[in-house]
Parts: sequence; C-alpha cells; structure tokens
Amino acid sequence: MIYAFFGVAIAGLILAAIRFAIGPTVPDRLVALDTMTTITTAFLVLLGFFFERYIYIDVALIYGVLGFVGVLTMARYFEGGL
Repeated sequence: MIYAFFGVAIAGLILAAIRFAIGPTVPDRLVALDTMTTITTAFLVLLGFFFERYIYIDVALIYGVLGFVGVLTMARYFEGGL
C-alpha cells in the first residue's frame, strides 16, 4: 500500500515539474513550485514512516516552512511589493 503512495507522490512531482517547465507565466511557475514543495514534504513524511526514522518528519517540517517562505518571498518580489 505504501508503494502506491510513493507512486502517486512521484507522479505528482513529475506533473508539477512539467507545469513548472511549460508554465507560460510566472504565477503558473510559482504555483507549480509550491506544489512541488508540498508533495516533497509529504514524500519525506512517507519516508519517515516507511523507514521508521522519525527524523525525516522533522526535516519535512523545516522543509515545508522554508518552502513556504521562499515561495511567498518570490511571489512578493514578482508582484513588485518587495
């Protein structure tokens, strides 16, 4: 069952990466980047449960916060508010 979750996460990352590559506008690319960050965070949590190494959950939490701040900063920059 966990392999199905890994497969869905990898498929989501691939689709988001394609959207990031062909996104015609900057907001499309930012949304794709935020989606990739969220999927990667979920993937790290799944790895933590799969390997029973709960340090991955802490890493996923930090990665999620840094990803959110990074996407928010880029969005404000491209909007012209920074």
